[in-house]
Order: sequence, then structure tokens, then C-alpha cells
Amino acid sequence: MESALTARDRVGVQDFVLLENYTSEAAFVENLRRRFKENLIYTYIGSVLVSMNPYKELEIYSRQHMDRYRGVSFFEISPHIYAVSDNAYRSMRTERRDQCILISGESGAGKTEASKKVLQYYAVTCPASEQVQTVKDRLLQSNPVLEAFGNAKTLRNDNSSRFGKYMDVQFDFRGAPVGGHILNYLLEKSRVVHQNHGERNFHIFYQLIEGGEEDLLRRLGLERNPQLYQYLVKGNCPKVSSINDRNEWKVVRKALSIIGFCEEEVEELLNIIASVLHLGNVHFEEEDSGSAAVTTETQIKYLARLLAVDGTLLKEALTHKKITAKGEELMSPLNLEQAASARDALSKAVYGRTFTWLVNKINASLAYKDEVYPTSRSASVIGLLDIYGFEVFQHNSFEQFCINYCNEKLQQLFIELTLKSEQEEYESEGIAWEPVPFFNNKIICDLVEEKFRGIISILDEECLRPGDASDITFLEKLEDTVGGHPHFVTHKLADGKVRKVLGRDEFRLLHYAGEVNYSVNGFLDKNNDLLFRNLKEVMCQSENNIVTQCFDRDELTDKKRPETTATQFKNSLAKLMEILMSKEPSYIRCIKPNDAKQPGRFDEMLIRHQVKYLGLMENLRVRRAGFAYRRRYEVFLQRYKPLCPETWPNWDGRLADGVSTLVKHLGYKPDEFKLGRSKIFIRFPKTLFATEDALEVKKHSIGERVGMVVVVIGIRCYVLSLRVSLTAIAIQSWWRGVLDRACFIYRNHPRCPENEYFLDYVRYSFLMNLRRNLPKNVLDKSWPKPPPALIEASEHLRKMCMQNMVRIYCRKTQPEWKNQMEQKVTASEIFRDKDSYPQSVPKLFVGTRLSTEEINPKVLQALANDKVKYAVAVTKYDRKGYRPRSRQLLLMSTFAVIVEQGKLKQRIDYSALRGISVSSLSDGVFVLHLPFEDKKQKGDVVLQTDHLIEALTKLAISADKVSCVNVSQDSIKFTVGRGKEALIDFTVGPELLITKAKNGHLSVTAPRLNSR
Repeated sequence: MESALTARDRVGVQDFVLLENYTSEAAFVENLRRRFKENLIYTYIGSVLVSMNPYKELEIYSRQHMDRYRGVSFFEISPHIYAVSDNAYRSMRTERRDQCILISGESGAGKTEASKKVLQYYAVTCPASEQVQTVKDRLLQSNPVLEAFGNAKTLRNDNSSRFGKYMDVQFDFRGAPVGGHILNYLLEKSRVVHQNHGERNFHIFYQLIEGGEEDLLRRLGLERNPQLYQYLVKGNCPKVSSINDRNEWKVVRKALSIIGFCEEEVEELLNIIASVLHLGNVHFEEEDSGSAAVTTETQIKYLARLLAVDGTLLKEALTHKKITAKGEELMSPLNLEQAASARDALSKAVYGRTFTWLVNKINASLAYKDEVYPTSRSASVIGLLDIYGFEVFQHNSFEQFCINYCNEKLQQLFIELTLKSEQEEYESEGIAWEPVPFFNNKIICDLVEEKFRGIISILDEECLRPGDASDITFLEKLEDTVGGHPHFVTHKLADGKVRKVLGRDEFRLLHYAGEVNYSVNGFLDKNNDLLFRNLKEVMCQSENNIVTQCFDRDELTDKKRPETTATQFKNSLAKLMEILMSKEPSYIRCIKPNDAKQPGRFDEMLIRHQVKYLGLMENLRVRRAGFAYRRRYEVFLQRYKPLCPETWPNWDGRLADGVSTLVKHLGYKPDEFKLGRSKIFIRFPKTLFATEDALEVKKHSIGERVGMVVVVIGIRCYVLSLRVSLTAIAIQSWWRGVLDRACFIYRNHPRCPENEYFLDYVRYSFLMNLRRNLPKNVLDKSWPKPPPALIEASEHLRKMCMQNMVRIYCRKTQPEWKNQMEQKVTASEIFRDKDSYPQSVPKLFVGTRLSTEEINPKVLQALANDKVKYAVAVTKYDRKGYRPRSRQLLLMSTFAVIVEQGKLKQRIDYSALRGISVSSLSDGVFVLHLPFEDKKQKGDVVLQTDHLIEALTKLAISADKVSCVNVSQDSIKFTVGRGKEALIDFTVGPELLITKAKNGHLSVTAPRLNSR
């Protein structure tokens, strides 16, 4: 930064703290003018960045510019938004403390573009992977979506954010962006139903009409003409030459898919947007009774289909209000004005709640998911606050009151944190802190938010009290309660001069940035923001999934009155302040140079107005209250050491002593500087300017002397090199040989000076080789052979590596796959000696072999609430004659049943199961051993299935009988009745054959599978 001081007369100073006349607003604005004329749109106030909107593209945002600022000290090169972004990122990485970047300014000053530039910087410069790239894309694509639904053309800005936005960008331990979260504040819902002349509704309405496909518009009941929709013609500005709605529509549709919206969600979202336009075209007529009636049936039909509600109920809810009298509900008809208000309230509620749903949906897609350590909080955060600046219009209403209250809170925080950081720097450097007088706007914040006596509390009280409350009674209540406050005045309380410019329905607040007159008209309605109960009931019955989420049925039963808009905003603002206080702040103050959006035009009056409202002079005064310039000793000494013979060309002592020697030689007076523990503090810019000018003069003489010295030294070095080169080569060769022979001789000895280089090299080579050849997965048993000195360390590393891979593998394993593996391990324990087991290993076990449709409904009805966990077709062999019968085996949670068509033939409680027997051959025969004492059972059950290993594994796990499965090598004995036993003989044969033998035994012949 110091290198630019020589051109200060032409381009001004890069840091306002170096202004000689820092208390002069004219000098401040003149410095802005000089820099703006040279396309230098960024200037610092200490660590605060002041940004001018150039209203044209500048070639200062390329990848090369990003690389230039990456990892560079904040004040080392010229001011830039990338410097602020990188400084916040490096502070987060090195200090492990969450950061936030606060972007503020008037509408049209470039706040939204500034936040985009910060996000683009992180997206390009941070580490990336496939997963990280997805998050980067979603972070960037969230901007066009939020701009479409939350931005609009105003008189001052073609893309004005009509809501406040705070975004957290989350970074993992490598510094890669892995997630994000967005908080939105005070969407200007009134814009949905009304726009001032020359302004438009939210962008998405025009984008849909201009860019939507013909089939889409036909389905939504829309035509490609914004003039046909009442909500789009209030501002008489449906089309703007600088906005291409058709192209923006394509960008938004692509962004929605990248963020993760499915086609069904996009369809339902667009249904809601179209329904708002149809609501605006709902008209009423007055009946003879004075009540309102809907005259546009076509719009009601469209609304019923798009919102998926009952059209008759919606029509009734738009013209009637449900009231409760003495516990009885009555429907009271609305007049024309009330019906129009109910329609507009529904439009605002639908759009506002949909916007909140949209933000939540984006948050879900940006949520940080740590697949390896899902429960850990390993992400650091950089927050981005893009929020409305101080607003003063010809007509200021409830929205401006809330916005300016927000700016009062941010200014209070800004001054507090600026003073705090200044004081901490002084104290850390051991320099006495001198208290700085400043205007504490807490008195204004208290005027607005104080409990019971603040303006918001009075407004809420007036909204809630019974009787004829109105905007005028609210104003009268303000006069009675806070009329004596020094920062509050009304027409009634003002002197004659002020009364001329203050209406009878207005009150004036003396903000930190100046005076603002607020009209109370609409304050109560906007603060209440109520929706009639029967309209809520209709929306709660919607079959549109988004509307269902936006209108919770619990609202209908909740007797508690919802919070007012002002109270909600106050509470959310308090939470925002807590968030910002918990982070290390950086500031970007945006200024627009003119209202005409023309490049190169500098409107001094407008800029003075913004400098005042942004509190920039106050910030500069606080920053300059002590010392204008401070730098670390090494930086100051490195730059200015040529100015002192004792420090040039190098200083070998302590840095503090070198700087002290240097400033003494330069003739600094004691009141011009202070030496801290690691920095020099210079009080006056003129002292630094004189030093910089002296350095500029010194550079020329140093350059001439250095040039002569270089020539002389070059000649001498050339002559000497000719003499010395041969000798040096011989000595080097001999010495390398000595070292190599010593290393080789002592290579197997304990560490000593002779072999330490060799051993270090061997260890380094092994570790580098290991890094390149680490096992790829848990099944990869390869491991580089270690040198003798590292055998023990290698074994420890191998175990740690395997443990880590196993841990990662286990955490990534899905529950279904984990269950499959547990069953396979159990099967291995039971059937490792069975002939057919090896063939079953690669085959996955299925959830069930029989679907619900394959099981008789009567069986399912008989089982009632018991859920079938597994079902398989089996063959049952009778106890007498061993005749085969087709059956189904169903495994339940506590018992198993054998089913014949629609009959439950046999129930086997797991607790009664004594054991299970199978052969070692490849047959599918198994025996379920049951207690003969049980009168319900007729003996053991002989079954056969093609999926024996799978079925018995699930049965053994369900019944907890894993240890009770017996694999027999020759025959199985089983009971066929009380006191009677029988045998199953197993023999090897060419094919499977199950018959009754002549000796009365059941004979099973099965082929042997040569698989082992």
C-alpha cells in the first residue's frame, strides 16, 4: 500500500486514515472522486472496505486477480474485495475463529454484487473435490433463485433486494466449502399487491410470463402479457430494457435443478406463483345488501386447481369472515373494501410463506453432511450479511421504519466492535488507550425497542387493544408516551419551522445518520399482517405439498395470538446481533455514485448523503483518534531501511532496536510515533508521507550505486571462478566420497554423526514411498517393506491405517448392507461345514422370498397386527409315509407359522424351538425339533426348501437359536409322535432324491458339490 503514496496527488490515498484533514467531509469525498475517476472503486478505512458501484464491467475480477490476493497480507497490495475475502478466510483458518463479512449500503450501491464476488472468490480459490464442487455450485446457484423470488426493480435499482439475507458458508478442516445456511429478514410482502410508479413486482412473475414454455403457461392459465395481471401493472413498468426476463428464466430453471429441486416441486412452486397472479385478478361487486360477491368465476377455478383447494370454500372465504360469539361460530359477510383486503392479505401470506419455504429448501440442499464423522462439528464458518442500508424516501412508511431500526442496531454494533478491536490492538502492543468520544446511538435503539415504552411496544399494544384502534390513535399514544424524547418529534410537538415540513400523520426520528419523517398510515395493518381464520382453514386443506408445509394445521388450534411483524423483526434482529457478536467481523460499505446508473458520473450531493448515512466519517474519526498508521517492525524496517546508514543494507540486531535507530535518524519527534511490542504506530499521515517521499529520492541514488557495484563484482567473480572451479570440483568430489563411504560403513550401527544423514534419507524415502502406496481399501493387504530401523514404527502405522480405513468403511456402510453382512457372518458360523455353503456366499440374502400378493389374504388377516418378516416356499414331509406337501413358512417377530393356502396349519413359538438339524450335503432338508411334552405339537417338523441357508439364518437370528443349529454328517433323528422316533439317512448320489426307504427311514440322496 505504501508504494501507492507517491501517486496520491492524482489518485488519492488508498486508506482514508492517511487523509491529513480526516475530519473534513469535503476531503473525504474528494478522495473518493479522485479514485473513482481512475476506476479505483475500492478504498480502505483501516480494515473497512469502501466500495463504489462503477455501473460498468471492470477487468479486476479475473482468476489472475484472485491469485494475486490469495495468501497476501491485507495491506500489502491495493484495496480490493478479494483482499477482505482472503483476510477473513485466512483468519478463519489460522485463528480457528468464525468470521463474518457485513455488506451494507443503499439500494443500487452494489451489495448483492459484492456478496456474489465474495462467494465466487471462495468457489475458485478454495480446495475442491467432486462433493465440494457440488456444494460450490449450489452456493453460487442459490443467488439467482433468491434474486428471482426476493428482488425487484425499484426507482433506484433494477435488481433491488427486497429482503435482508445472512448466509453462513461452512468450511471443513481442509478449508473447502462444504455447506451453507441462509437466514432471511423482512421480505417486502406489500410489493406483491402494490408497487410505486416506475417500480415492478418480484422478478419471478415477469420471468415466468416472458420465459415460460407455451405448454407451461397453458397449464397455469397464464398469457404472455404482463399487462393482463392487476398485480403487475400497479407500477406501470412491466418491461425494462436493462432486464432480459426470458434469459433470466432459463438461469433460474437451471439453478433450481442444480440446487436439488425435483420436477414435482418445481411444478407445485410455479402453481403457487401463478395462483398469486390469478388472485390479483379476482374481482368483486357489491350486492344489494352491501356485501361483496366474486364476479370472476374463471379465476376461482384456476385457483382451486393450482392451489389444490376446494373452489367453493375459497370463494366463500374471500367474501366472508368467520367470527366466534359466545362459543358459536358465525359467518359474517365482507364489504367490497374488506373483501379486497382479504384477497390481498391471502396473496401476501401465500407468497411470503412460499419464500420462507424456498429458503428452507435451499438450506436443506446446502446442509453440511459429514459422512465420516456425522456427529462432529468440524466446520468453520464465514458469514455474509447482505442487508438493506439506511433508507430515506419522500414517503417513508412501516418498511423504512424497520429497515432504519436495523441500521441503527448495525451501526451500534459497528462502532462497538471497531472500538473494541482498536482497544485490543493497543493493549496487545502495550500502548496506552485513550478513550474516544463518539455518538452512542443506544438512546435511539432504546427509543424503538425498549420494553413497554418503546415505539414497537406501543405499536403492538395499539394493535392488540380492544376498541377503535387506528394509525392516528397510535400516533397520539406515541406523543403521550415518548413525546419528551430528544430524538422524537411530531407535528403537534414541533416548533413552527418543523411543522411546515412535517405532516399531521407523521412522526420524525433523529437517527444517527439524520432526520427521517415516517407516515403512520398503514402501520397497524402492516404490523398485524393478519389472515382471516377461514382463509387459513381453506389453505390448510390444500393438497399442494408446498402449501401444506406453509400453512400448518396447528395454527388453527393454537389459541395464542401470533407475534406482530415488528416484534418478529425485533427478535430476529436480536438473534442476528448475537450471531455477529460471536464472529470476527469484516466490513464492506457500498456507495452508489449516481441515481441514473451511469458509469463515470459522480454526484457529490448523493455521495455526501451516503457517507453520512453509512457512518463513514464517524468510523474514520474513531480509527484516527489515536495513530493513523501502524505496521509490524519487519515490514517497516524492510521498506525504509535504505534511509539510514546503520540499517542499510541489513540490520542484524533486534527489530525494535532497528526501527528505533531508523526513526531517530529520520528525526521523528516523540509525539509523532510510539513503539509497541511488535509494531510501530505513527500518529500523523504527513510523517509517513515525508518518509515515503525521502525513500523515492533515495531509490535513484541507490540504483546508480548498486548498478556500478554489480558490474565490478561481476568482473571479479568471473575471474575468481575460473581459478577456483577446478579445485572446488575436486574437493567436492573427494568429500562426497568420504561421506558416502562413512554412511555405508555405519549404516547398521546405532544413530551417530557418521550415519545420521543416511538414516534420515532412508526414513524419508520409506515414508514417501508409503505415502504413494498406501492400501486403497480394507481388503488391500499390501504394505511397503520397511528398513530395519523402522520395522516397529511401520507396524504401528499399518495398524493405525487399517483401523482408520475400517472406521471409515463402517461409518459409510448403509444399514441395509450392515444387516446383510451380519446375516452372512451368522451363516458362516452355522454352515461352514455344509457342502452347499460356498455357493451361497456370493449370493445376497433377500428380504423375503414371497411378496404380500403371494400370501393368501386370509392368512394376513388371521395374523392381524403381526408383521411378516420373511416368507419362503417349503415342502413339508408327513410323519406317516413322508408324502410331500407344498407349504409356506412365515417368520414373525416371536413365532413362525406353516401355511397351506388360506389356513394356518402350525404355529411354532421361538421359545419352544429346541433345535434345528440339517445335513452336510447340498440337499435343502431341515428338521425343526419341538418339545414332545407340548400337546399342541405332534412332533418334529421335516421341511425342504431351495433357500435353506438364507431361510435358516433368518430363523436362527429371529429365534435367537444360532447355537442350536446342528449340521449332521450322516443321519438325523427326529420324533414323529409321543415316544416315537424316526431317522433321515443322507447319502451321496448323482441327483437330489427324497423317498421312503424299505427300512422305514426317510432317504435323502444329494450330489456332492466340488466347490472347496
